[in-house]
Amino acid sequence: MGAATIQQMALRVAELMQEKLKIKGRTLDDKLRAAGRRLPKPIKEAAHQLALAAEQAKHPKLVMRIDEEAVAQNYDTCVRYLNGLDKWYRRRGIMLSLTLSILLSLLGVVVLLLIVLRWRGFL
Repeated sequence: MGAATIQQMALRVAELMQEKLKIKGRTLDDKLRAAGRRLPKPIKEAAHQLALAAEQAKHPKLVMRIDEEAVAQNYDTCVRYLNGLDKWYRRRGIMLSLTLSILLSLLGVVVLLLIVLRWRGFL
């Protein structure tokens, strides 16, 4: 595995992050910072290690220190997770969360209204 292959792996993970999570940034490292909590910790760590390896691959003396097996494993972990993301499933979760929040707020208002009406003697 050469330096170009490692950089292609990092570029592919960055492209998947932009495609699946709509995260903007120039490099994989920039996208990881922008991802925040949208990525689980093990995936974020694997992507970070891949980004470090891609940076090391730019320097001829540091290429020899890269653990190619770990890079391949980190790449597989990231790609497997990102390919498994479904945008409709994510949107459904967001809509469900929003709907639940609105319903709980309405329930709170109704309960508060009933308490006030009871206290004032209308019920």
